[in-house]
Amino acid sequence: MNLFDLNGKVAIVTGGNGGIGLGMARGIASLGATIVIAGRNPDKAASALRTLGARASFIAADVIKKSACQTLIAQTEQTYGRVDILVNNAGTSIRKMPQDFTEEDWHHVLDTNLTSAFLCAQAAYPAMGRAKGGKIINIGSMMSLFGAPYATPYAASKGGIVQMTRALATAWAKDNIQVNAILPGWIDTELTQRARQQVDGLHENVEKRTPQGRWGTPDDMAGIAAFLSCSASDFVTGTAIPVDGGFSVAI
Repeated sequence: MNLFDLNGKVAIVTGGNGGIGLGMARGIASLGATIVIAGRNPDKAASALRTLGARASFIAADVIKKSACQTLIAQTEQTYGRVDILVNNAGTSIRKMPQDFTEEDWHHVLDTNLTSAFLCAQAAYPAMGRAKGGKIINIGSMMSLFGAPYATPYAASKGGIVQMTRALATAWAKDNIQVNAILPGWIDTELTQRARQQVDGLHENVEKRTPQGRWGTPDDMAGIAAFLSCSASDFVTGTAIPVDGGFSVAI
């Protein structure tokens, strides 16, 4: 038995057209899975698909909408016959002090980061039942563990991801669906590049705090995504795994 074989499996990666999402998609694809990237930017997706090979496609979806999540799952199952893996990676952040957030800011971040993950998982559940099991990977953050003055709704959403992961894991274990969360450390992406422009000293502070002495790259996310997608992790569920170069354990 090959514990790291995903040939014949189908994975959906929301926000998989760049950054962490694309890194995870590449990791899952490397084990033989077919990849469906879900997002709102077809031009960006076209570039990502060129790096994923022939067994990859794009479905346009605004995953903050329940109907879009349902359509995403239905189209994937109709095209490929099954849905085995769901990576809930779509996310955003707005950086302000708590007193400066508008109600619209709050709902935009919570809906994009947390509600979308629930809606996609809920939509995928019947399809994974028909496939006799599945893997759901939710993407948290260092802000699932730590506070930051400029990230109130983001931290709330990413803390919620961890608790939602635990709840879904306990609910769906009987269906042979494993649900886990990945907590990326400081990864060099478009999102964190903007953060470095907005937060003085962030780049230097991260390098100093991280035992491995560097920022992560999207490809640093490939291995953990591959592991949590394949049968090697069949007895792993409800976990939240930091991938952070030691950031979360350093003093």
